[in-house]
Amino acid sequence: MSGVYGYLRLMRPVNCFMMGVAVIVGAALASPHDLGVSMLNLAYGFVTGFALTSASMAINDYYDREIDAVNEPNRPIPSGLIQSREALVFAVVLTAIGFVTACLTSIFCLLIAVFAWVVFLTYTAIGKRSGLPGNFLVSICVAVPFIYGSAAIANTVELNVLIFAFMAFLSNTGREITKGIVDMKGDEKQSVKTLAVRYGDRTAAIAATVFYLLAVLLTPIPWLLKLVSFWFIPLVTVTDFGLVASSFWLLEDYSREKARRIKNIVLLWSIIGLIAFVAGTIK
Repeated sequence: MSGVYGYLRLMRPVNCFMMGVAVIVGAALASPHDLGVSMLNLAYGFVTGFALTSASMAINDYYDREIDAVNEPNRPIPSGLIQSREALVFAVVLTAIGFVTACLTSIFCLLIAVFAWVVFLTYTAIGKRSGLPGNFLVSICVAVPFIYGSAAIANTVELNVLIFAFMAFLSNTGREITKGIVDMKGDEKQSVKTLAVRYGDRTAAIAATVFYLLAVLLTPIPWLLKLVSFWFIPLVTVTDFGLVASSFWLLEDYSREKARRIKNIVLLWSIIGLIAFVAGTIK
């Protein structure tokens, strides 16, 4: 049982489940009326998102095993629940499963899956300590599942999905920069070159605000292009107000504790924005 428990902890099932759901949401945004007739592709898409995220978690822990032995000794590898070689084999098996289900969906989906995997490996190998480039890589990984979902159901990337994915990229980049303010002391010790470490917390707060507001500026486009229905407006207004308010709060007080609160609440605004796009598919 300890082995099964170790593998479950290694893969972080909640994160994997959320990525699988993100694929289905991307499909719903692209073609809500085809969900019922494309259940097999949706199932494959969910498995792809789940499996590749699980593999990425295992590789991340394998790569960080020496650091975790000091900072997070209770994680599966440093605690001895899982051997490092076992974690690597587990990641290879999960990657193979994710690529097979992507291939069963379409070649286009397989290409997207491979792209996302390369982005993650780049982040793990060199992006973590790079600061802003690393933030961009994480945000790409957040945005790709929605694009994958569109490809899985429509074999193309619909414009409304592309706009939402770009908004997710921008808002998550702002959130990653804000997280850099929270982790500033630890990042300095680990030589992680975040904006907060390089240029100070005030500059990081300004940069995060720019990304939040850029995401807000994109929100009228789907309505103006008639890509969404009226039901998009009330919810996206809440998201916009929340992101603008959070930006002002961060500029007013960019202390570690305030940045932590804003980082968490921005996730809520992002979820509401996602619901707004889903509601916008209701005619």
